[in-house]
Amino acid sequence: MPREGLTIIEAQIKLEHYCAYQERCHQEVNTKLKSYGMIAAARDQIIGHLIAQNYLNESRFAQSFARGKFRIKKWGKERIERELKCKQISPYNIRLGLKEIDPTEYMETLESLAQKFWETHIDKQPSFRKKKVYTALKYRGWETEHIFDCLNRLENEANTK
Repeated sequence: MPREGLTIIEAQIKLEHYCAYQERCHQEVNTKLKSYGMIAAARDQIIGHLIAQNYLNESRFAQSFARGKFRIKKWGKERIERELKCKQISPYNIRLGLKEIDPTEYMETLESLAQKFWETHIDKQPSFRKKKVYTALKYRGWETEHIFDCLNRLENEANTK
């Protein structure tokens, strides 16, 4: 709910705290300023101040977002990229964010997730099992070719047992 009579300085101070608490993107800050009832010129001025004072940095946001979503939520690159696009992050910053993900750790995470989902459906038909694992991994943004590689390895292991 907008608060009447919020000055630019007051809004600026609030947004400094908002950005210091956690990395934010321009879209989040702009939305917050709109919720305060700030006009476009005031929003631009405040965002300019936040950038100049290094409270707001989209490269840093993209890097932090990519690291966090990969390590905590186990998202794949496609999902991270899609979410960053929704936040109106530039393609350059999206690429910068995705570089934060170590390729070895990325593949190890995919393997462990695939194994976990594979074991969840151990009593199901092989085709149903593969579909379930594929759907779960695809939803989390993992690339199709990597998913199929994992599924083929898991299926071969299951057949040799």
